[in-house]
Amino acid sequence: MVPSLSASARGLAVALLSALLVIGVAPVTADEGQGRVIGVKSATHPDWFKDSFLDITEDAEEAGMAGKHLILMMEMEGCPYCHKMVDENFANAPYRVFIQEHFDVVAINVRGSLEVQVTADLSMTEREVAEHFGVRFTPTVVFVNPDNEAVAGVQGYRNVEDFRLVLEFVQEQAYRIMSLNEYVAARRTEEFYAFREHPQFVESDNLAALVDKPLAVLFEDTGCIACDALHDGHLANPEIQSILEDLTVVRLDARSDAPLVDPQGNPTTPREWAESLGIEYRPSFVLFDRGEEVLRIDAMLYSFHFGALLEYVAGRHFEQYPGDPWAFVNVRMAELTSMGEDVYIVDE
Repeated sequence: MVPSLSASARGLAVALLSALLVIGVAPVTADEGQGRVIGVKSATHPDWFKDSFLDITEDAEEAGMAGKHLILMMEMEGCPYCHKMVDENFANAPYRVFIQEHFDVVAINVRGSLEVQVTADLSMTEREVAEHFGVRFTPTVVFVNPDNEAVAGVQGYRNVEDFRLVLEFVQEQAYRIMSLNEYVAARRTEEFYAFREHPQFVESDNLAALVDKPLAVLFEDTGCIACDALHDGHLANPEIQSILEDLTVVRLDARSDAPLVDPQGNPTTPREWAESLGIEYRPSFVLFDRGEEVLRIDAMLYSFHFGALLEYVAGRHFEQYPGDPWAFVNVRMAELTSMGEDVYIVDE
């Protein structure tokens, strides 16, 4: 069977980020007068990652025989988020023994040209495999069962606590009876976060009526580990606040059952809508214009990429770069470096 994303992993398939992160970054060294791109990093895999022949069917079967699932770690050379993910959630994770006991991990270079045997009858390059799995953001982690079916997936960096829940969701095979979103809500009953206000938030229960500007919907809940960091970081940044002036920003409690009208005019609730959108990460921004989703930010991003993606929608640059926000991001990066400015793609 050709691997395909289950309902619990559909967030990967519907994500509208349509070019892979950091494509076309300028070299760290630069000509005189040329700015640099600073923060390009490459991941170093732990020695217990599987040395695979890139036969996914065989790898999934071997994992199943050992009572494990297969993890496909989709990454790209130079991606700082891949570096952070491998370092914190694999190589030095507090649960790294748990991963080794319950998962085989195979790394795939989403820009690579190596041949991958996807099924007994289907082979393609690494780059094509990334397209096959709907990868639009690096890193993307795809979980595959012994029947060679993708049963869950997350895109982008996840903090240690959030990723632990994904691992347990798959190891327990909870995907057979519920979505990852439902699993996390059931498991994370402790309140980590008290909702914080922001001067640019607008209260509304009718999103279809908000048509003056592009719409940014922020999903949070009390179990959100990263929401305080969002408020203390990006949302407190004057440059980000300037971009938000061209957006209508509505914050929703993703666990609320209050009546809501979505941007298409459909009656729903924040909980039902988040589930239908496949929102499995908090905090998540979903950005719309004229009732249609343009893109979503459902992973941790550093300031430069976060601001540039917001600007892509706020300035309606998607009209010039339809369906390709990263093309706009890279053009913006090139403009800055050509003017002699250094671009920091990490905040560390």
